[in-house]
Amino acid sequence: MTTKKEISQIGLKLVAYAGDARSDLIEALESARKGDFDSAKRLLSSAKESLVLAHNTQTELLAREAGGSELDVTFIMVHGQDTLMTTMMLYDQARFMLDEYQRLARIEAKLDLGGVDG
Repeated sequence: MTTKKEISQIGLKLVAYAGDARSDLIEALESARKGDFDSAKRLLSSAKESLVLAHNTQTELLAREAGGSELDVTFIMVHGQDTLMTTMMLYDQARFMLDEYQRLARIEAKLDLGGVDG
């Protein structure tokens, strides 16, 4: 049986990994808004790595349950799952927004509008 303490520790790992990803994504969006697309792409990649770590942690717990282990859900675990899911949605949105910021920058360059804040 997986104990409540173990489940809470897994939940904390999810919060930590997803929180790191979320921070990177917010910073990536800010970089893209400023026209620093290289930085935005690096941060997006870093966020993806953190999300993979979170997903692997989640999969570990799912494997335990599939293996017959009884799991007591804790609030920390619920918070971890919620943080992971919302951050995964933010990742998808950030990818789309980065593409749009780049598209707008190309249009502004063609129209000679002077850049992001010009």
